[in-house]
Amino acid sequence: MHFKWNYEAPSSEEKLAAEELGGKLNISPILSTLLIRRGITTESAAKRFFRPQLADLINPFLMKDMDIAVDRLNDAMGRKERILVYGDYDVDGCTAVALVYKFLQQFYSNIDYYIPDRYDEGYGVSKKGIDYANETGVKLIIILDCGIKAIEAIDYAKSLGIDFIICDHHEPDEIMPNAVAILNPKRPDDSFPFKHLCGCGVGFKFMQAWAKNNGIPFSRLIPLLDFCAVSIAADIVPVVDENRILAFHGLKQLNNNPSIGLKAIIDICGLSGREISMSDIIFKIGPRINASGRMENGKESVDLLVEKDYSKALKMGHHINEYNEQRKDIDKQMTEEANQIVSRLESQQHRSSIVLYDEGWKKGVIGIVASRLTEIYFRPTVVLTRDGELATGSARSIAGFDIYSAIKNCRDLLMNFGGHTYAAGLTMRWENVKDFRDRFQKYVEEHIEPEQTEAILQIDERIDFKDITRKLHNELKKFSPFGPCNPKPLFCTCGVYDYGTSKVVGRQQEHIKLELVDSKSSNVVNGIAFGQSASARYIKSKRAFDIAYTIEDNVFKHNQVQLQIEDIRATEEQEA
Repeated sequence: MHFKWNYEAPSSEEKLAAEELGGKLNISPILSTLLIRRGITTESAAKRFFRPQLADLINPFLMKDMDIAVDRLNDAMGRKERILVYGDYDVDGCTAVALVYKFLQQFYSNIDYYIPDRYDEGYGVSKKGIDYANETGVKLIIILDCGIKAIEAIDYAKSLGIDFIICDHHEPDEIMPNAVAILNPKRPDDSFPFKHLCGCGVGFKFMQAWAKNNGIPFSRLIPLLDFCAVSIAADIVPVVDENRILAFHGLKQLNNNPSIGLKAIIDICGLSGREISMSDIIFKIGPRINASGRMENGKESVDLLVEKDYSKALKMGHHINEYNEQRKDIDKQMTEEANQIVSRLESQQHRSSIVLYDEGWKKGVIGIVASRLTEIYFRPTVVLTRDGELATGSARSIAGFDIYSAIKNCRDLLMNFGGHTYAAGLTMRWENVKDFRDRFQKYVEEHIEPEQTEAILQIDERIDFKDITRKLHNELKKFSPFGPCNPKPLFCTCGVYDYGTSKVVGRQQEHIKLELVDSKSSNVVNGIAFGQSASARYIKSKRAFDIAYTIEDNVFKHNQVQLQIEDIRATEEQEA
């Protein structure tokens, strides 16, 4: 991978603003410049950023239909109606169901939960799920992380005397379902000030409102914030404003006193005894919660998340971990097959998107494959598989391109679709796949900007090795939790040299362990460059090179920092 580096030196106005802000906060120019470039320009805004407060959460009753949803839930409890908490089979849906079910179960016993089977029922509200609700006497379904397009299914439920409260965050259509209440900040008629909640976040706001209405202290909700952090990280939503507050306090909960089910997952994937970050959720915790829905049934993940006995949770966690191992094998095989298809398609070199389909691919893993291809080729990607007479698929996008709009443009070829800017799902008749591919690719060609298909590193600041201290690293940690709209600060240092001890490491000699110096100080700085062994010969040639990197803890030497190097290039390339 050869990245294009984007870096703009601070303007004179930015330098002045950073100097002024740094003086008020008593922080270094590096940190104050990072704040300015994130749009944080005042002392009060910086304090809110560094110390997110639960007291600053938005009033949940500002969300459209929230008062109606709370009233209907109160009525259901007052009439002792059976309530079903229903959610999608991914991390966001499973954590949302676990959060709402665990909270309400403390106050009301006539309640159950349901996760549809990906293979038997498909995405969203299913007839089978509604029939289950009807057979078990359910009168109210709270649906989380889906439902915004379930017009026919909710009409069917209504004919059986079952009401719906929808808690969703996906893009709504012009016509919305006939539900009692629709909680979705993306509704065009909703003035809720923060539009980027995940499904679990919408569920949390509902519980926040219900608790407030019933005089239940907010402190009763705090133990459930770990579910919010897991969902925000795994669903890749912007980590700003409301999400930053929920993620910040959710991570505290996850690290200090996680729910029993999450504790089991933490122990199984080797995270116990260390500080868990958003990255750990994305790469370790989230995939395990997702695995049961991808391989079998997502209900197993919710069973784990609501479990109160640790020994039972550990057993369930190991079972889900086995699913994850199976998922990794299938994921690897499918990605290799997809790569081979792309390499055979000569025309793909000139296309701005990728649409692939194979009758044998596993439905539960195509979303991961789409993500992998997007990362490799920097193209909006749709991956489809066959399900009887239908094709079902997952779509993933690149920064700045709205893949949901591209799919919506093909809606006359689709039976169903849903999602948001960077991820979507879709279903169509198998015979429509080629027409969809052509129409989708034409739309992308007409709307994508050429630079969006380039591998770009957005450099925050150019610094020297003398600037890299333990103090700087500790202060950079205050910028967490990281995620979209608040990425981990990326630095570059130009004109560095191998100290003479750098070496290739890894099972397949694919990584480089570096010891580097620059011309501005005598500091020897440690670094690791994953998957970049191709640069080893140049590094050992004693010529100068430039590095782009984040600053991390050295997990083997706890009192040291280490650079995680994202890209290496010859210094003359940078100057050319």
